[in-house]
Parts: sequence; C-alpha cells; structure tokens
Amino acid sequence: MTNQLDTEEIFNVLAKADQLYNEQDVLRAIDNMAAEINQTLIGKQPLCLPVMIGGLIPAGQLLTRINLPLDIDYIHASRYRGATSGSELHWIKKPIVSLQNRTVLIIDDILDEGLTLQAIVKYCWDIGAKEVFTAVLIEKQLDSRSGLQQADFTGLVVPNRYVFGYGMDYKEQLRYISGVYAVHGL
Repeated sequence: MTNQLDTEEIFNVLAKADQLYNEQDVLRAIDNMAAEINQTLIGKQPLCLPVMIGGLIPAGQLLTRINLPLDIDYIHASRYRGATSGSELHWIKKPIVSLQNRTVLIIDDILDEGLTLQAIVKYCWDIGAKEVFTAVLIEKQLDSRSGLQQADFTGLVVPNRYVFGYGMDYKEQLRYISGVYAVHGL
C-alpha cells in the first residue's frame, strides 16, 4: 500500500530538510566501498542482490565500480510498505538465480534497526549460500540494533534521524534526490 504525497508536501519536506551529505560525498563513499569490495572478493564471482527498492540507486552506482566477474539478481522484502515505520516483513520477490554454494553480496540503502537485512542474510544462508556479505550506503548511528549489527561494507554514517535520498525514501518519495538529507523534525 503506497502512501501518496501531494507535490506541495514533497517540496515542503525537501525545502526544510538538512543536507547531511552532498552527491560528491556519496560518490566518494561508493568509490571507497567498491575498492574494499574489489579487494575482499577478489577471485570470487559474487551474486549481487540489491534489496529493492531502496538498494536500487546505491547498487546501480556501486556495481559499475566493482571490477570482478559478477552476477546480478535482486531481492525485495519490506517492513515499511510506504510508511515511516513497520514491523512485519513482507517478501515481495526472492532471487531467481540459485544461491547454492555462491558468494552473495547483498546491497541495500541503509542499515537502520537491521531487521530486514538480518532476515535477508538468514534467507541466503538457509538456501545454501557459501558466503554472505552485506553492503550498505548508510549506517544509522544507534545505541543498539534489534537485527543485523553491522554491515561488511559501509559508505557513510548518519545520526539517528529519518533520512532520505540516494535510495532512501520519505513515504515512497525523494529516493531519487542526489544527496542524503534528514527530515526536519524527525
């Protein structure tokens, strides 16, 4: 279920938002992540699984910088479904490519509570992955997490605020903004 915002509200949220990172900051972080992935996964042919929809933009940027033979599929699981919070995980699409005996690289936009990413990692192990790595563009600073505690590859760190841009959304909008912003008041 999508919570559609009107144009005025979208522009109002963007106008009042605090920019945490500009596009150059994000691209530098993606370059650094790619270099680390290239070094860590050398000699492997990873199956890269962007987590839709948030992982689409970071994965599109990151995959063009990985200098390894790789395969690409995607996975779609969500707790938020257009809202600003959520709890139950909804599986929308599982990979078509076999994960059996594969090195898997899961690419997502943000590590927040870590519940969705933890469930996806568990799914990959359960169906036979040989190795599972996680890459997130953003890690939110939290005192503790309920799910996955840390990603293997992280681009940038943000304070515990509601953020959007570069894949992360505000009520299904503003994913396409080319920086990372915090919603004013959230």
